[in-house]
Amino acid sequence: MAPQSVLVVDDEPNIVLSLEFLMKEAGFDVRVARDGESALEAVRQAPPHVILLDVMLPKRDGYDVCQTIRANPAWKDVRILMLTAKGRQIEKEKGLAMGADDYITKPFSTREVVERVRAYMPDAES
Repeated sequence: MAPQSVLVVDDEPNIVLSLEFLMKEAGFDVRVARDGESALEAVRQAPPHVILLDVMLPKRDGYDVCQTIRANPAWKDVRILMLTAKGRQIEKEKGLAMGADDYITKPFSTREVVERVRAYMPDAES
């Protein structure tokens, strides 16, 4: 069985580094995209199980990326966890309305992120 994969989409190097490290430590196969366009390209190449998707991104924002992924039936099993510094209820609702599976507000607890990602993996043993 292929390793459980995570695509980290964020343009902030520190966040990318810490998420990449955390996800690898948790045993996931990790790829990184630093803007909305390359995120979609990465999904086209090999859809990950879970995407950690920042809202504020260059080229295309996280909402747009989320909506594009949700519009493609081939990617219906991809889980999208939006990560954002925008923690207001309206942003959460917008993210969920666009098809995100979950919403994590920055700054986040590293343990919480790993637990949430694990919960969305296929065949996740709880």
